[in-house]
Amino acid sequence: MAIRLYRACTPGTRNRSVPEFGEIVKSKPQKGLTNNKHLVRGRNSRGIITSRHRGGGHKRLYRKIDFERDKKGVSGKIKTIEYDPNRSAYICLTNYEDGDKRYILYPRGIEVGNTVVSGTEAPVSIGNTLPLTNIPLGTAIHNIELMPGKGGQLVRAAGTVAKIVAKEGQLVTLRLPSGEIRLIIQKCLATIGQIGNVDSSNLRMGKAGSKRWLGKRPKVRGVVMNPTDHPHGGGEGRVPIGRKKPLTPWGHPALGKRSRKNNKYSDTFILRRRKIS
Repeated sequence: MAIRLYRACTPGTRNRSVPEFGEIVKSKPQKGLTNNKHLVRGRNSRGIITSRHRGGGHKRLYRKIDFERDKKGVSGKIKTIEYDPNRSAYICLTNYEDGDKRYILYPRGIEVGNTVVSGTEAPVSIGNTLPLTNIPLGTAIHNIELMPGKGGQLVRAAGTVAKIVAKEGQLVTLRLPSGEIRLIIQKCLATIGQIGNVDSSNLRMGKAGSKRWLGKRPKVRGVVMNPTDHPHGGGEGRVPIGRKKPLTPWGHPALGKRSRKNNKYSDTFILRRRKIS
């Protein structure tokens, strides 16, 4: 994916970049594979804000993605490559031989007219989905299941890729994009290749309005608040936070403190924790 740069004609275009959309071949989605998306805006079922700085944004139409890839032995042809406002990755409309149509995640390098297939007998080529036990070591994969039949849950963002490191018994060792090394059951499915739109993380918004279009609301630093509103607040002028370490608005440790709970059920499957930036 190429990136298009703007000339600084206005303050909003200075330092702004957008994708070229060179791979996109269609703009309107398949009508039968869409439904309305309810905007939660960071609220829970009681209407209480549980995730701050969310709300607004452009109206979206949700595309139903086939993360399960459960059409075993039925080949499908890539019909279109489309933009999806609900995720950073692009999606592909696949027409299967039995007449069914489904959206799948766009693997890097796949083109319109190519054929994809799922199952134990599928060849190891880009876009095909196989059990981990049938995929050779060192293969780049994405859309990985955590439990057999549950559908892909890992490695679904734009440009991400995981690799098979080892196989032993009923488990496979994977290196995930975060740097974590984890064990997965060999019966779980995974798709060959890297997710497309690899330059998604290199884009620059250029103005605050671009963030608002995505449904992200402004953030206010704690040091500019009052003491009643944040532990970092108060003081005359620009002063330090006055604490040994940064805290959240509710007094919990922030910025580097690991929040994963102890003795989680999946701890035995994690061989090495992810990297901390």
